[in-house]
Amino acid sequence: MQMIESTLLFTIAYLLGSISFAIVVARLYGLPDPRSHGSGNPGATNMLRTGKKSAAVITLIGDALKGSVAVWLAQWVSSAYGLPPFTPYVAALAAFLGHLFPVFFGFKGGKGVATAVGVLLALDVQVGGLVILVWASVFAVTRVSSLSALLATALLPLFAWLLLGTGIETALLSVLAVLVLIRHHSNIRRLISGEETAFKRR
Repeated sequence: MQMIESTLLFTIAYLLGSISFAIVVARLYGLPDPRSHGSGNPGATNMLRTGKKSAAVITLIGDALKGSVAVWLAQWVSSAYGLPPFTPYVAALAAFLGHLFPVFFGFKGGKGVATAVGVLLALDVQVGGLVILVWASVFAVTRVSSLSALLATALLPLFAWLLLGTGIETALLSVLAVLVLIRHHSNIRRLISGEETAFKRR
C-alpha cells in the first residue's frame, strides 16, 4: 500500500509543479507568452519585464506556493500513512521537476527559483530562510537577479548539511540545487561575458 500511496503522492506533486503561473497569469492579463519575450523564461523576473508588477508578484507567489502545497500534502500523507520521513523531500523534488518540465505546457518550464524557495520554506524554514537571506543580500548589492539566485543555490547544500546532517534529505536538496544551476547555464555564460542585465535602482 505504501508504494501506491507514494506513487500517487509524487504524481500529484509533479502535477502541482506543472502549473506554470507565468503562463497562466500572462493569459489572464492578456500579456505575451513569457516564453516568447524577454529572457524567454516563464518566471516572475521575466513577467516583471512586461511592466505589470502585479502579474510578476502573482507569478512569484503562485510558483512558490505550489511547491509549499506539495510539501505540506506530503507531510500530511507521510504522517497519516507512516511513510518514510524523507518523503516530503522527494515530493518537493517532484514538484520542482514539474516546474522545470510541466506536462501541461509541452515540458518547457522555468528555472525553478521561486518553486525551490517554496519547497525549502515548507521543508525547513531555517534552510529556506538562509537561502532567501543570501539572495536578498547579493541582490541588494548587485541588482542582478540571476547572480543572486546562483549564489544562494550554490550555498544550499552547505546550509542543508549544517542544519539537516548528511542524510538523504541533504542529498535530495543537493540534487535540487544542481538542477537550478544547470537551468541557469545561459545566465552563467552572460555573467562570465559581462552581458547579464541588472535591475535599475529607483
